[in-house]
Amino acid sequence: MKLLKDILYKLNISSVIGSNNIKINKIEFDSRRILENDLFVAIKGNNIDGNKFITKAIEKGARAILCQEIPKKIIKEITYIKVNDIRESLGLISSNYYDNPSNKIKLIGITGTNGKTTTSNLMFQLFNFFNYKVGLISTNKIIIGEKEIESNHTTPDPLTLNMVLNQMVESKIDFCFMEVSSHAIKQKRISGLNFKAGVFTNLSHDHLDYHKTFDEYRDVKKMFFDSLDSNSLAIVNVDDKNGNYMVQNCRAKIYKYALKSEADYSLKIFEIDFDGMKMEIDGIEVWTRLIGNFNAYNILASYSLAKNFDFEEDEILNNVSRLEAVEGRFEKISKNKNNKIGIVDYAHSPDSIQNILEVLNDLKKKSLLITVLGCGGDRDSDKRPLMGKIAASLSDRVVFTSDNPRFEDPKLIIKQMESGVNKKDLYKVSSIIDRKKAIKFACEINSGNDVILVAGKGHEKYQINGKNKIDFDDKKILEEFLINNN
Repeated sequence: MKLLKDILYKLNISSVIGSNNIKINKIEFDSRRILENDLFVAIKGNNIDGNKFITKAIEKGARAILCQEIPKKIIKEITYIKVNDIRESLGLISSNYYDNPSNKIKLIGITGTNGKTTTSNLMFQLFNFFNYKVGLISTNKIIIGEKEIESNHTTPDPLTLNMVLNQMVESKIDFCFMEVSSHAIKQKRISGLNFKAGVFTNLSHDHLDYHKTFDEYRDVKKMFFDSLDSNSLAIVNVDDKNGNYMVQNCRAKIYKYALKSEADYSLKIFEIDFDGMKMEIDGIEVWTRLIGNFNAYNILASYSLAKNFDFEEDEILNNVSRLEAVEGRFEKISKNKNNKIGIVDYAHSPDSIQNILEVLNDLKKKSLLITVLGCGGDRDSDKRPLMGKIAASLSDRVVFTSDNPRFEDPKLIIKQMESGVNKKDLYKVSSIIDRKKAIKFACEINSGNDVILVAGKGHEKYQINGKNKIDFDDKKILEEFLINNN
């Protein structure tokens, strides 16, 4: 238990009713989980208003209430704390409750539209090769040393974040690599965290169902770099036109990386095939098993970070050559008997699908490129025609199908994808709602040595249809049909 006054440290408090010199068991923002002597944080969300559950929280044993509006009915034994920003306050008190764990660990935040998961995972691998104890908070999973936890969000809520970081401190983790989503920045889930470095990968059309405009999406990302202090690093991709914008007025030490522009750290690709790439990083040749320009950027970001922690260059590059692809990110499935190649990738934005298709067109030589693609329901619908257009124009055949339809009609989603296809490419398009049947069809029309890309879900082991979350693994299904269709 902790004293309430210690939990409230650094909060911008408008008023307090009751004593702050009381012991608090734990913090909760879900009234259903309240126990005796808890602090209940009344957050007003998009769908649920926590203020409506204050009475219920008190009935279940809450001893203190943190809110933006003091309720009309005041109970004498309860302490009420009014703050100006409830979400920022939740981040700060979560950090305080766990004794500010981000101050005791080197926390590295990676943000951008594409590449967050791969870059954070590559950094995790690279620093592990240097024999540091490392942690990971990513879309795929949370790793604390040898312990792995399933992850349901790119960036968890503040309570979970600080709990995990505290476990890392207790496990003597040296570095933690963490994906930082735009939702997390806007909702202030990272409030109160002390980042040793912030990394920017790139920015393109995504999440505009939430952010409404691209400018807002961009400016939310910039808020992360604005929050870095003078003891931190900001490492940004300046081949992306938004890279320099991210670090305008940034107090951190700024380092730039690029494949095309003048930068502190540079990379050139000399050779590329389905087995890997031969590259030159800062004038030194290195081989990697990863494939594609997008992975070159992810590798260079990882290299740039390592350089700033004073590792020897030869040692960094030697370890770069040991890096392995991340599950569901340009993950290759090959059947040598018939030269069939399948690729599973998480690409689910116009920019990411274009990047991967351009790389595959360079690699496939005389083979055909068959793409299976869907778009998620209850998400940014504006990108669907764009993705349909790109997939059809850069593929020899394309199969539109379901992704995670959620509560939308998958037929409607596919029609929106079809609406973007150029007339000259319509002959390439087939539409099959059932994703498993779509993957099977792609394997059946494979002439024997074609390349099949199954995009959109990557590492996910499920499909969400309405309230149902069913088992579904693109990789397993693609493997099955590649084997069966010899």
